Amino acid sequence: MNYQLNINWPDFIKNYWQKRPLLIKQGFTNFIDPISANDLAGLAMEDEVDSRLVSFQNGSWNVTHGPFDSYDQLAKTGWSLLVQAVNHWHYPSTALIAPFRVLSDWRIDDLMVSYSVPAGGVGPHIDQYDVFIIQGLGRRHWRVGEKIALKQHCPHPDLLQVEPFAAIIDKQLEPGDILYIPPGFPHEGYSIETSLNYSVGFRSPTSRELFSSFADYLIANDLGNYHYSDPDIATRDNPAMILPTELTEIQHIMQQLLAQPHIFNHWFGTFISQSRHELDIAPPEPSYTVEQVIQLLCQGNTLYKLNGLRTLNVADQYFVNGEQLISPKLNITAINILCEKQEIHADMLGNALNDKDFMQLVTKLINDGYWYFND
Repeated sequence: MNYQLNINWPDFIKNYWQKRPLLIKQGFTNFIDPISANDLAGLAMEDEVDSRLVSFQNGSWNVTHGPFDSYDQLAKTGWSLLVQAVNHWHYPSTALIAPFRVLSDWRIDDLMVSYSVPAGGVGPHIDQYDVFIIQGLGRRHWRVGEKIALKQHCPHPDLLQVEPFAAIIDKQLEPGDILYIPPGFPHEGYSIETSLNYSVGFRSPTSRELFSSFADYLIANDLGNYHYSDPDIATRDNPAMILPTELTEIQHIMQQLLAQPHIFNHWFGTFISQSRHELDIAPPEPSYTVEQVIQLLCQGNTLYKLNGLRTLNVADQYFVNGEQLISPKLNITAINILCEKQEIHADMLGNALNDKDFMQLVTKLINDGYWYFND
């Protein structure tokens, strides 16, 4: 499926991105759901898939986490099934991510899909990331409020909701409509009828995540073993006092590590190219040889990138799922094609098929389960 998004990107970024919510009527015209409710329910039965059921019955909220073995006990109203990273497990659903890649792969997180019966929802809440909510099957009523301070509470240990708010958007969404919500804007949605919703979420790491990951990287790579030194130490009347110049030197030691591009760029590439959700990695058995890979491509076979695989370019270094691509001599044009495209054909690679180093790298990636032929 080739989804064409009806949006003026320059205008959207200038006026709405991380600024204001926006309802895009018929963002996708003649919208067709990429997944059925039955297939979504089947995914939620798998151990590797992150899923949950959220229900509101008899004035009480409840959350149950998958995998699920049956749905027979569910009521006819008041519940939603939410499945994370559906694009990792269901190939047709990856097509819904493609129109949003204008905003950069490193910021896109995953595609969450929810199936809701009438009155199903998760209550009023606030997210700290950008999200495009695409209406599929059925209709859903959405309310979005201003970005103001609101009291939060937990009606269930796994649910964080906010107090009632005045709406600046109060609309019913129909198939193909898209609701964009920036971080910090309260919102709530309830199904009017049985419906499917698709949420394209954007990754927004916190400073705590970044510092924690950077510290782990330094330890794992035995970096940053600089000792504090003070050859011109100042004496002081109060031995309990730490002088401002000493604090500045401590900050300088830490900032020095962040300021070294070869350390910072490599760390960020390994960090940001890792998926936050499981990948359906299945290395081929037996492994492919370089000759077999070339032959299959030349015979017209398509090489597919693993669903949800993060392939990123950081300062002319290439990273795949937390690993840097290393080759004696990188074929930059071919590597860019490999990282950018979801499907690879022989004519896209051109002379790179004769590049021994490149084809050895491609074969290794296939044998690692990151790219595959659809046998």
